[in-house]
Amino acid sequence: MITNLIDLLAKFVIAVIGFTGYSGIFFLMFVESCGIPMPSEIIMPFSGFLVNLGQFNFWLVAIIGALGNLGGSLLAYWLGAKGGRPLIEKYGKYILISKHDLDTADYWFLRYGNLTVFFGRLLPVVRTYISFPAGISKMNLKKFIIYTFTGAFLWSTLFAWLGVKMGSNWELIRTKLHNFDLLMLIIVIILIVWYVVRHLRKTK
Repeated sequence: MITNLIDLLAKFVIAVIGFTGYSGIFFLMFVESCGIPMPSEIIMPFSGFLVNLGQFNFWLVAIIGALGNLGGSLLAYWLGAKGGRPLIEKYGKYILISKHDLDTADYWFLRYGNLTVFFGRLLPVVRTYISFPAGISKMNLKKFIIYTFTGAFLWSTLFAWLGVKMGSNWELIRTKLHNFDLLMLIIVIILIVWYVVRHLRKTK
């Protein structure tokens, strides 16, 4: 079922970029960074394949991909900063998030926010959702922009380059990364389960 969904997303990505060009790259990367699952592991390699065909410029593809990522990240950051915190402070107890947890997150982003955002941009799954908690903790916006763009640019450049090198075999990149994506998802689920169990024990 997951494989079928990814195949559908791949067809959608190919159709959007094929029809709209550079603006499609920006749109799709923007959507991914808003928190909507839209695999950049497909977007950027396919764009790199089109570079290989001479239809796109490599550096323009990398920059537009990073800018789209930044745009979506800023929207997610804004949502977290404006609405996320009041919502969690009011209803967080129902999903086991306490005031102490928010304070801990604030401290974490104050001290390690730069590295968290930068490396978060280089990890599947995490990269899609890192901006919202950064907004909730109101990480310094200037630093958020700098580290988000830097990480996104490295990611976009790498996968566009892989698409160029792989040429018509660009889809093999998605196949090779599938297991790593699943591993990251499993790790995230384990951390969530650990978090819930820890809080339930504290409550008892």
